[in-house]
Amino acid sequence: MKRIFIIILDSFGIGALPDAKAFGDAGANTLASCAASGELSIPNMIAAGLGRIEGVSCLPKENMPVGAWGRMAEKSMGKDTTIGHWELAGLISDSPLPTYPDGFPEEILAPFRQQTGRGVLANAPWSGTEVIEAFGKQHMETGDLIVYTSADSVFQIAAHEDIVPPEQLYEYCRIARRLLKGKHGIGRVIARPFVGTPGNFKRTANRHDFSLEPPEDTLLDVLKEAGLSVIGVGKIHDIFAGQGLTEYVYNKSNANGMEHAMAYAGKDFRGLCFVNLVDFDSQFGHRRDRVGYAKALNEFDAWLPAFLELLGEEDMVLITADHGCDPGYAASTDHTREYVPLLVLGKGVQPVNLGTRESFADLAATVAELLGVEFATPGKSFAELLLKG
Repeated sequence: MKRIFIIILDSFGIGALPDAKAFGDAGANTLASCAASGELSIPNMIAAGLGRIEGVSCLPKENMPVGAWGRMAEKSMGKDTTIGHWELAGLISDSPLPTYPDGFPEEILAPFRQQTGRGVLANAPWSGTEVIEAFGKQHMETGDLIVYTSADSVFQIAAHEDIVPPEQLYEYCRIARRLLKGKHGIGRVIARPFVGTPGNFKRTANRHDFSLEPPEDTLLDVLKEAGLSVIGVGKIHDIFAGQGLTEYVYNKSNANGMEHAMAYAGKDFRGLCFVNLVDFDSQFGHRRDRVGYAKALNEFDAWLPAFLELLGEEDMVLITADHGCDPGYAASTDHTREYVPLLVLGKGVQPVNLGTRESFADLAATVAELLGVEFATPGKSFAELLLKG
């Protein structure tokens, strides 16, 4: 293969994993909730075999799929973006990243206040939109930073762009990132800028993630070391702390991310283009918006044929996700522990059932083999199942 595209439909789970109950997610199913909205129309992914995946009962089963299909289980002990992407890139995390259901301790906050020169508001798990409504006015009056978390391993800092310009907020995040190491090695520090007035606040597209560095080499590192192009689209650069990339671009929305993917499909390179479309998660999953999530899937599905037209004989696209975020799950607004879909498309791809893969890391092993690069990963390649002839 010459070019491989991995497209992450961020949070597009397709049914609870066997251990979902231990994560508080028994019965979660992102795809089923979107189908139940009555708005889902994804004929191209159905044609690729999405409805034929084991455990999927809410979609028609295409008689003659045009792609390979399967599902992947997460082996790592987590259900967050960082751990999910690391596993997709070949690293399995045996221990969960730290979380703070009671807020952050003083041993973190005291030096953070000292080094930023600002106070802290909230300091508890919150919905991102609700926390700025609850504390936005006080933040604007005092300049104190809104610091909050979720069920995930995140340290989030919200600030109004008129009070704390985004570049200053990013510097505060870098301070937090330097502090959050060792036993407090949290997955991501996230800048959450917002604008507006009390009662009418709105988060902006200037979000920025500052991730923990992967503890070992990932698929991205070995491809780069082999002299191949490794292109990150969306928050891929942030998730991997910039490691292993030769080029990257951020997205302002799913639509913008699809534009970037289309542009790279029109370029000549050899290697990997790794795309994350985060709106599924941030705009619809966490906000428990089934209709919005379904319509976002429809938009991606409608875009897909034009993208595939740009792929050559030695190109391939793998479509999957990093975790679930069931928009119909009422127990919380957090990620859900689910299987993720695996759809593989390209002119040389054999229509075949890839079954249930035991780890997301199988994807990394497969991409490395297809690109002719050796990579020691616990994942098991399914490359030989894909190729015609």
